[in-house]
Amino acid sequence: LQDEETRKDYDYMLDHPEEYYRHYYHYYSRRLAPKVDVRIVILVTVCAISVFQFFSWWSSYNEAINYLATVPKYRIQAIEIARQQGLLNKTKEKGKNRRSKEEIREEEEEIIKDIIKNKIDIKGGYQKPKIYDILLFQILLAPFYLCKYIVWYCWWIYCFTIKGQEYGVKEKLYIIRRYMKMSQSQFDSLEDHQKETFLERQLWIRENYEVYKREQEEELKKKMAMDARWKRYRRWMKNEGPGRLTFIDD
Repeated sequence: LQDEETRKDYDYMLDHPEEYYRHYYHYYSRRLAPKVDVRIVILVTVCAISVFQFFSWWSSYNEAINYLATVPKYRIQAIEIARQQGLLNKTKEKGKNRRSKEEIREEEEEIIKDIIKNKIDIKGGYQKPKIYDILLFQILLAPFYLCKYIVWYCWWIYCFTIKGQEYGVKEKLYIIRRYMKMSQSQFDSLEDHQKETFLERQLWIRENYEVYKREQEEELKKKMAMDARWKRYRRWMKNEGPGRLTFIDD
């Protein structure tokens, strides 16, 4: 009875002894309740998720680097840069420091991957992980991001709604991205020539974007109509279907 809440339950039991099941419920609910602070549980969970996020993103980034190292276009460029910098010559030492062909090959491979990491800016889901993108820092920096967004939104309203200024390139691309319902990382992963096409067609104007969207939908329908797998699927849906229900009178 050292706890204040427990003493209240005890006094209530003395005043209302007939409420037998209620007393048992409160007694066992307090005895079996977890003793760990909920805030600590939440903090540990967030930290665990953040660690998993970081190592998962880092694994995806390394997979992307390993893949690019096998693409002839990037591999040849990386080898040429390594030769210009004299990095490949260092791996072929003679005399006492001479190593096996396997060791030389592994070191050359690491040099090529390092050059690809430094020279190629990978965007999208396979970009180099940043510690500020994990859940823990996103929660801690949420007030800052909210204030930043409010300031940016007020600036947008003032410049383009009140003053009527023309959109810049960044503002036009932002509007196009919002129309396409793409995240920033997804939009950044697009090729530069695609973004230039968006600007040439003035897709920040809603009417132009609707025309472009219909064109893309029609083109997709044509591709699907010509695709052999899609033809087989349509034939199967027409003849067999995912499962038919028939009602037969006895």
